[in-house]
Amino acid sequence: MLVFTRRRDEAIVIGDGIEVRVLRTGKDAVRIGVTAPADVLVHRREVYDAVRAANQTAAQAVLPPMAHLAGRLRLQPPLERVE
Repeated sequence: MLVFTRRRDEAIVIGDGIEVRVLRTGKDAVRIGVTAPADVLVHRREVYDAVRAANQTAAQAVLPPMAHLAGRLRLQPPLERVE
């Protein structure tokens, strides 16, 4: 881990398009601002972890076989034509 010391209104730059700036410091927290290109996802760690866990859960879901789904579709009554 690379550790920086920055004061209010000072920034660090990551690559060519990401800037992390110290906006305000307080007793218990630091407010930072991140400027990044629109195609770069920026999340707080707890949000990132929650999204990742939800994606893993969804990827492990047991889905019914396609033959079962196709059979259920064939059991549906045909739609009436409205003229």
